[in-house]
Amino acid sequence: MFKVLLLNDDYTPMDFVIVVLQRFFALSREKATQIMLKVHREGIGVCGIYPKDVAATKVQQVKSYAKQHQHPLQCVMEEM
Repeated sequence: MFKVLLLNDDYTPMDFVIVVLQRFFALSREKATQIMLKVHREGIGVCGIYPKDVAATKVQQVKSYAKQHQHPLQCVMEEM
């Protein structure tokens, strides 16, 4: 299993991060806000835990979406 992680940057708006978490990880606004604040304060936050292929797909979806909207948001996966 793999953790999908969002990394903090100084440019991506907090509201955009919340939208990403809701859209690609099916989180409630409240849960998405909690994770966004963790990313903001600690530099990294776990979006979810998935099998390798699902995690890789989610990372690519988030990176693509951020790029389309001209944000430098980074998403990575890490084996547990």
